[in-house]
Amino acid sequence: MAGRVLGGRYTVQDKIGTGGMAIVYRGLDNVLGRAVAIKTMLPQYAADPSFAARFKQEAQAAAALQSPYIVSVYDWGKDGDTYYIIMEYLRGTDLKTGIRRHGALDCKKVAQIGSQIASALAVAHRHDIIHRDIKPQNIMVQPDGNIKVMDFGIARAKNSHLTADNSVLGTAHYVSPEQTQGKELGPTSDLYSLGIVMYEAATGRVPFEGDDAISVALKQVNEQPVPPSQVNPRVDAELERIILKCMQKDPAARFQTADDLKRTLNDYLAGRMAAVNDATSVVGAAATTPLDRASATSSMPRVASPLPPSGSRLNTQTATAEKAEQEAKKGRRKKAVGIIVAIVAILALAAGVWAYTQAQSAGIEVPNLSNMTQDAAESKITSSGFEVGTVKEQYSDTVDSGKVIDQDPNAGKTATRGSKVNIVVSKGKEPAASVTVPDLSGMSPSEADAALTKVGLKGKAGDSVNSDTVESGRVAAQNPAAGSTAKAGDTITYQLSKGTDSVQVPDLSGKSASEATKALEAVGLKANQGSSVSSNSVDKGYVAAQSPSAGSTAKPGDTVTFQLSSGSSSVSVPDVSGMSASKAKSTLQNAGFDVSEQDVSSSTVASGQVIYTSPEAGSSATKGKTVTIFVSTGSSSSSATTAATSPATD
Repeated sequence: MAGRVLGGRYTVQDKIGTGGMAIVYRGLDNVLGRAVAIKTMLPQYAADPSFAARFKQEAQAAAALQSPYIVSVYDWGKDGDTYYIIMEYLRGTDLKTGIRRHGALDCKKVAQIGSQIASALAVAHRHDIIHRDIKPQNIMVQPDGNIKVMDFGIARAKNSHLTADNSVLGTAHYVSPEQTQGKELGPTSDLYSLGIVMYEAATGRVPFEGDDAISVALKQVNEQPVPPSQVNPRVDAELERIILKCMQKDPAARFQTADDLKRTLNDYLAGRMAAVNDATSVVGAAATTPLDRASATSSMPRVASPLPPSGSRLNTQTATAEKAEQEAKKGRRKKAVGIIVAIVAILALAAGVWAYTQAQSAGIEVPNLSNMTQDAAESKITSSGFEVGTVKEQYSDTVDSGKVIDQDPNAGKTATRGSKVNIVVSKGKEPAASVTVPDLSGMSPSEADAALTKVGLKGKAGDSVNSDTVESGRVAAQNPAAGSTAKAGDTITYQLSKGTDSVQVPDLSGKSASEATKALEAVGLKANQGSSVSSNSVDKGYVAAQSPSAGSTAKPGDTVTFQLSSGSSSVSVPDVSGMSASKAKSTLQNAGFDVSEQDVSSSTVASGQVIYTSPEAGSSATKGKTVTIFVSTGSSSSSATTAATSPATD
């Protein structure tokens, strides 16, 4: 499975756990670049439509729950024959392991953990989802001390029929009495299990022990727990009252909602003990002796007496309370018949199992399973007359992945035929911790190396790249990208800037076409000769204009267009004075001008002849400009003659 990509997106890495119907792997979301947990259904269940439907239900139910104290579900799907769920990858250890390592926890820490679990359950219950398997193994304690509730593998919505047979009991040490008896479950069932989790966290042990799941389940129904303070004197009265209210046999006597429990735990943490006492004032809490098995068919288990309203330690049940309780039992007998019959049946089954066990009790030697593969070890266990017990996994620097590291009982010891042999299987060397790649942008090589070393990564300078935004000699790019996830010890390649890759456009003014082309090619630019333009300042055949302009920047390979001069566009206005109007007009048009005509009187110039022009003869004018000719109409008044002999200015 390792190395396989599911759904074209999720790369499976190493295995991190195995459950009743699924295996959990560490993986990588290749799209978002983050670590994820990948839960895959065991192959033997994938072909069963009911299991597939339940697996899908688990993903959809958990994905709907949004809480900082519930593990997030990101995605689910099917790839070939493999059903998978993509979940938040959690770091830390489960609460069960923490209790085993450190023993009983401080009362305030117990209340804090309980409050966070209650907060998670409140969210689930509002979605009509009962977890059904609250236990320390399903509570992950993160490095910051906060918790995440995991594994909705046997959780189901109230309106779901996928587990209608009620065959799944979870772990016997933590199930509620009604779950043991196969009754309909509600939110208070989860709160009972949470009470046991807090009991174990506060005392370092579970309240009910037994040789097998049946005996433990019977104690859940029949026995009252020893008050936590009698196991651990450091447990104060208020926390004890909260725990024991959660663990009431009658669901109606417990906290009725997870929000109620959370509120009471928060009151405890804030020192509001009067509020705690009010919330727990009707709790029964006295420990009682186990139900006499010989009288199991004739009497029901004793229920506990109410706590006194103060925060004092617990009192035993009074005679008056017992009498009232006996009176109440009479009204409940019919309802209890079914439970009693079920208990008798279980006891009969247990007796049969005990008789069979006695017949098989001859001790045999436990085989040596060291360094065997898991399959070979399990085969050896069964062929030697034992049963396979728990299979745990842990990292090992000395034993190859998939092979047995440890076993219990140890090899060579004598154990009862048919008893369980537990094994620990290697997961190989522990993978390096995941770290977030820092942003190296703009750093010098020494700064980049220092930033990488700080988080356990190595740095390597790659080929330099051009950059318009990062100065030369500083990091312009990196791989993997900043913010992505890498393993401690990985090498991050960074590329230093070698400055901008643009060039300055040279000045082509006055150059010939060949000179301009060479000047552009020398700096990596391409030349394009455009149409010629007239110029009064540049000789014909030399560059008179260019685009982009000289001094601007361009990228190598860009094209610069230049235009050569076609010569001056200005010419001298011909002298047409004394010519006939038609001849003057023709002369001017041949010189490249437009012509307009205006009549004026003149006493000196004969009628029909040009007196003068505007612009005047001999001046320079642009081709295409209009030149006005003033044509004599002959003699007129003295004032007209004067006008005619005085050339007008343009």
